[in-house]
Amino acid sequence: MGANMKELSIRKAQATDSEFVFTVKKAAFREYVEQIWGWDDTYQRDLHNRRFASQDIRIIQFCGTDVGFLSRSNTSASVKVDQLYILPEYQGRGIGAAYMKRIIDDANLEEKPVTLQVLKINTRATAFYQRLGFTIVDENATHFQMKRDPE
Repeated sequence: MGANMKELSIRKAQATDSEFVFTVKKAAFREYVEQIWGWDDTYQRDLHNRRFASQDIRIIQFCGTDVGFLSRSNTSASVKVDQLYILPEYQGRGIGAAYMKRIIDDANLEEKPVTLQVLKINTRATAFYQRLGFTIVDENATHFQMKRDPE
C-alpha cells in the first residue's frame, strides 16, 4: 500500500517549523539513540538547532498534514540523504519510499550514486533502504554507510 503521490507534497522548512522537525526526530529516533548513547535532550536540541540552520530541510506533507521531513545535499560525486524522518503513526504507508524514489530518480539523471548512513540497531531503516536498492558499503561502531549506484 503506497501513498498516492497526489496526497503528498513537500515544502521548504521555515523557521517556525523547527519545533515540529525536532518533535518528528524525537518521535522516530529517540528509541535508537537511547539504546546507544542515552537521550540527552539538551544535546539533541543543540544538534537539531545546528542542523536546522545548516541543512536544506523540507517538510513532507500527507493530505495537507505535516508528517515528516528530509534533507539532502548534493556534492559533485553523490547525492547524500542527510535526514529522513516520518512520524511513527505515518510510517509504513510508502511516504518515505515515495520521496526516496524521487531522490533516486534525480540522482540517476545526474548519474550519481545516493549515499546515506543508518544506525546499525535501526534494522527497520536498514531493511527499508535495502528494499530500495541500497547496499552496505562501510561501517563504523554505530552506523552502516549505504549506497545506491546510478542506474
